[in-house]
Amino acid sequence: MNNICSVSGYTAKSSIENLAECLNTEYTTEDAEYCCDIPEAYGSGYFKGRQFSHGIFVMEFDVFLHKPLYISFEKDDINPLRLLFNSDSKIRHTSDPTNNQESNTVNKLQRIIFCNGVSTTHSIRFDKRKHINVFIININRKDFEEKIDMFSNDISEELAIIFKDLNGVNHVYEQDYFSLDISKIIEEYKACELEEFMKPVFLEGKTYEILTLQIQSYSDHHKEKHDDKILRRSTIEKIEKAVDIIKDELELRINVHKLAKRVGLNQNTLQSGFQTLFKTSVNDYIRDNRLELAKTLLEKSDLNVTEITYKIGINSRSYFSKLFKERYGISPKEYLTQIRKTKSA
Repeated sequence: MNNICSVSGYTAKSSIENLAECLNTEYTTEDAEYCCDIPEAYGSGYFKGRQFSHGIFVMEFDVFLHKPLYISFEKDDINPLRLLFNSDSKIRHTSDPTNNQESNTVNKLQRIIFCNGVSTTHSIRFDKRKHINVFIININRKDFEEKIDMFSNDISEELAIIFKDLNGVNHVYEQDYFSLDISKIIEEYKACELEEFMKPVFLEGKTYEILTLQIQSYSDHHKEKHDDKILRRSTIEKIEKAVDIIKDELELRINVHKLAKRVGLNQNTLQSGFQTLFKTSVNDYIRDNRLELAKTLLEKSDLNVTEITYKIGINSRSYFSKLFKERYGISPKEYLTQIRKTKSA
C-alpha cells in the first residue's frame, strides 16, 4: 500500500476504484454500492461508496491500519463539494501531504466542508493503529444544480457560494462540530438491514437528512456571525455520556443538576451544550426520548398504558396522556387500540 492514495473523479465507482488500486486489491459491487475490503497485510476494515441521484454519493471509511495513510482528493474538471463527518479517532486534514506541519486536526464529532479550487487540493491523514470511522457526502454540483434551481431564488449568499460553484473553481474549507442528531442518522445509515429497492431509498433519505441538517447548521452559523459558543472536545464527550445516561435510565427520575455532576459539567454548560447540539433543553430532550420510547412500547410490547407510563419514568397516567396527545395527536389508549386492531386484522 502506498503512503498516499489519490482519489479523482466525481462518482462513487471511480473513488473506490482508485482506493482499491492503491491497496493492490479488488473491489466488489452490488446495486449502486462499491466496497473495497482492506487486505490483512495492511490492516482491517473497508472503504465503501454508494451512488445516488443528482450527483450525490457517499463514502464510508471504517478502517484500522498498520501504517499511516493519506487520501488525496485530486483536482479534476469538476471538483465535488465534500462534507466529511468524523465519528471516531482524530484525523488530520492538509492541503500538502508532504508537509505534516501544515495540517489541521479533525477531532471526534467534528466535520469539515471542503472543495478543491483551481490551485489547491485536500488530503486527509489516517494514523496507524487507530480506529477510523469517517462518513463523507460528496456532491457533484453540476448534477445537483437541478435540485438547487428548485429553490435558487431563496438561497442565501453563503449557500450560493458553495452550491452554485458548479465546477468547483473556488477553494472551500470550513471546520466545526456536528450535532449528535447527525451522528445518530449516520449510525442509522450504516446499520440499515433493508433489502431490494427499499435499501437505496432508505439510504438516500438518510443522506438528505444529514445534508439538510448540516446546511441548516451552516446557514445558521453564518447568520449569527459565529455567536454560537464553540464546544470543546471534552465537553462534547461529556454531553455524549449524559445522552447515554438519559437513554439508559428513562424509567428513573432524572435530575438535571445531578446529571450534570455525574458527567463532570456544571448545569449551565450542560444546558447550553444541549441547546447547541440538539436545539433543545435537557428536560425537553428527556421528555422527547420518553415519548419515543412510549410509542415503541405501545407498538411492540404487551404492556398496558399504565405500565408504560411507569416504564418511561412518568408517575401520572393523565400527564403522560396529555404529553403523548400533544406530540402525536392521539391519546396513548387510542393509539394502543389502533395498533392491536391492526395486528389482529
